[in-house]
Amino acid sequence: VTRCAINPTSSLAREQQTITNSGEKTTIATKGRHDPCLLPRFIPMGEAMMAITLADHLLRHRAQNLA
Repeated sequence: VTRCAINPTSSLAREQQTITNSGEKTTIATKGRHDPCLLPRFIPMGEAMMAITLADHLLRHRAQNLA
């Protein structure tokens, strides 16, 4: 059993350059907090991070015990 905590994504309060669907250059500014919820995407990403970390530690342990 593991536990994990994530912080919400932060909004950039400054103007940023972007393009429209038709390819025209424009600027966009975020006002308020309209951040997406990362939880649905974080679950498989967190599981993959845990699997990679456990595999890395297993390989390091095996490498140390060869001699």
